[in-house]
Amino acid sequence: MTIIQDNSVSPSLLATMNVSRDSSKSTASATQDRFMKLLVTQMKNQDPLNPLDNAQVTSQLAQLSTVTGIDQLNETLKALMGSFQSSQSLQAANMIGHGVLVPGSNLSLAAGQALFGIDLAEAADAVQVSILDASGQLIRKLDLGAQAAGMLPSAWDGMAENGAAAANGQYSFEVSATRNGQKTAADTLGFGEVVSVSSGSEGVKLNVTGLGTVNLADIRQIL
Repeated sequence: MTIIQDNSVSPSLLATMNVSRDSSKSTASATQDRFMKLLVTQMKNQDPLNPLDNAQVTSQLAQLSTVTGIDQLNETLKALMGSFQSSQSLQAANMIGHGVLVPGSNLSLAAGQALFGIDLAEAADAVQVSILDASGQLIRKLDLGAQAAGMLPSAWDGMAENGAAAANGQYSFEVSATRNGQKTAADTLGFGEVVSVSSGSEGVKLNVTGLGTVNLADIRQIL
C-alpha cells in the first residue's frame, strides 16, 4: 500500500515498513501502528512540489478503519464461539451415563437384549427390521407393523429365526418401511451409552459405547 506519487523510496521509509511486530498486539492494532508510522514517514519525505493527495489519504484511512472493524468482529466471534463451546461441553457432560440414539446401523447384543431406533420421515403402514450377523446373514426379521412418523425406539430380544438365542456380540440391522404400497424414508439409529465427553477444535464430541465418537449434533434422542 503506497500513496506517494512518483517519489523514490527513502531508507527511512523502508526501515518503517520493516519494523518488527509486537507479538502481544492484535493484528488490527499492529496494522494500525504500521500504517500510521508509514504515513508519518511518507509525509516527512514527501516532495514539497508534489505533496500527498488528501483524498487518497482519506480513502486509505477509511479502508484501514474497515479492516480494523472486521478484525475486531472476528475476535468477538471467536470469543462467542469459545463461550458457546464451553456451554455445550457442560450440557454434554449431563449426558454421561445416559443412552442415546444416533445415526448408524450397529447393534450390540448383551444379556439377551439389543436396543436400536428408527426415524420415520412419515407414517408407515408397515415397518420391518432385518437383524444381520457380521457376515451379512439374516438372523431375525422383526415386524413392527404400522407406525407413526418420528422417532421409534425399539429392541431385539436376541432370539434368532430358528428360535435359538443368538450369541452376544455385534450385529447390524436394516429397516424397510412402506406407505400405501410404496417405500418411505426410514433412517436407522444405533444405541449406546455416553461414557465421556471431549472438546477440541472440531467441537464437542461424545464417546459412546459400541458407536465410538459422535458429534453432539448427531444425537437424535436421549433415553
